[in-house]
Amino acid sequence: MGREALLQRKTAISYKTEEKTVVRGYDLNELAEAGYSFIDAMFVLYQNRLPAENEEKMLNYEMGEFMEHSMSPSAASANAVISGRPYLPAAVAASVMTFGGAHGPGAAHGYMLNKYIEQARVEGITLDEMAKRLVDEHLDAGMAVMGMGQPQHTDGDPRAEPTHLKHEELGLSGVYLEFQRSIEKHFHARRKKEGRKYVAVNMIGAGNTALAELGFSPNAAWCIGCVCRGMSCAAHALFNMRKGRAWAASKGEAMVQMLDLTMIKYVGPADREVPSQEERQEYAKKQKAEGEYKQWVL
Repeated sequence: MGREALLQRKTAISYKTEEKTVVRGYDLNELAEAGYSFIDAMFVLYQNRLPAENEEKMLNYEMGEFMEHSMSPSAASANAVISGRPYLPAAVAASVMTFGGAHGPGAAHGYMLNKYIEQARVEGITLDEMAKRLVDEHLDAGMAVMGMGQPQHTDGDPRAEPTHLKHEELGLSGVYLEFQRSIEKHFHARRKKEGRKYVAVNMIGAGNTALAELGFSPNAAWCIGCVCRGMSCAAHALFNMRKGRAWAASKGEAMVQMLDLTMIKYVGPADREVPSQEERQEYAKKQKAEGEYKQWVL
């Protein structure tokens, strides 16, 4: 195959000219001028369509709450890598590379939902019956049920149930939420029967369910999660660059484990109330006038 043939590849995503950049047929400048957001552009990129208002709100809600999770493996990795002072993208890449079966927005939960929902359709049984089968098959085999449990939020991930509720509030409830809710019901019943501790849904269980309902494939959902957390991990790395030191271990310091969370001391702003949208304009003006935010500017 010649060099010319190697360079001839097709894309359905975008093209550009001297005058414009076009994504899936939409001029990005025209989208921005018309008031469409970054969230809307995600739908265009991954689904070739503009979302309805409630869909845009759901994705915006989820991306906002998924952006940060403190010193999880991804943020810790960003800090560890940037301590050697490579270029910033290396630290962001390292953080995203921690995502897999135990941490981050993995695609496996979405594939699990699709597999069992399709199986219910083929067999002609209800989603509730199939959810019970899923739980029994996993627990009988000694396998975790994806989407359930969180190692640090032992009483339940504070982001998860509100995501389910927002999913319902925005009128987006469908086959995925129905199935996920049934999984949770049968999972809790099984653990209660066995005399085991209550374990709540986690953010993957709630978040990926909402993304599936919005029409995103499991891998597209994974990508969206990587975008969110990548931005957060970049902020952790930038903070380290601005406020911390490069790798400077000394023989006078005790040997420590890099991922020991007790090593990380939070020194940011004190807890703050979130203003309502009606208060937002005045709140932002007041913050800017007081200038305290500048201490934390990256």
